[in-house]
Amino acid sequence: AVLFFFSTVQLLLLLQTDIIHGEYRAESADYVIEAKSECHYMNATQRVRYLQRHFYNEEEIVYFDSDVGYYIPKTEFGRPDAEYWNKNKDFIEQLKAQVQTFCIPNYEVSENVGITGRRVKPTIRISLRHEDPHSEYHMLACNVYGFYPSEIEVKWYRNDVEETAQVQSTDIFQNGDWTFQILVMLETEITKGDTFTCEVLHSSLETPARVDWHPQESDSARKKVVTGIVGFVLGA
Repeated sequence: AVLFFFSTVQLLLLLQTDIIHGEYRAESADYVIEAKSECHYMNATQRVRYLQRHFYNEEEIVYFDSDVGYYIPKTEFGRPDAEYWNKNKDFIEQLKAQVQTFCIPNYEVSENVGITGRRVKPTIRISLRHEDPHSEYHMLACNVYGFYPSEIEVKWYRNDVEETAQVQSTDIFQNGDWTFQILVMLETEITKGDTFTCEVLHSSLETPARVDWHPQESDSARKKVVTGIVGFVLGA
């Protein structure tokens, strides 16, 4: 599935606006209303879904869905708008037609400039992020970065057995260069002889990528790893 955002933002009574990533954004204190159009593609243009979403004070209040063919309120504040717009049959038909007049032409443009087929393989780094000498549990971090598109799956294994209970993940971050980054952490006991594996599944990879990590042989080497991770976190 591919999702593209084609956003238009309406700002009222604003003191200052900025342009970020091709969208107009206002300072949070000045934010009023946003309208965002989305095109969802499945198997290129074999199945296309058009959404028009409306937000007020950063909360979505109502949206149009081409799959159902009318506006759907998400809050009571958006219900009057949905009822009013749904009565305008000509307007609703124009929105339904956006699949053909708006989404498909934009997909073709994106395809011509190489966006839809773009694949960038992730880089994977494992590190000991936190080591508590008074606890049996430590934190391992799998930093996955530089990948495109954003859809990705990251798993942790200990001695080839998947770990799920103590796994935490950050949101996916945009790097500003058409790539993404995610940090997935595992809180676990670490004993000599263990093998910890970070497995990444991504559309740029023919098979899942796996990187192993083994406990350091000496306390001094392990302290160097901890120092390096602290520097990385502070730098980030």
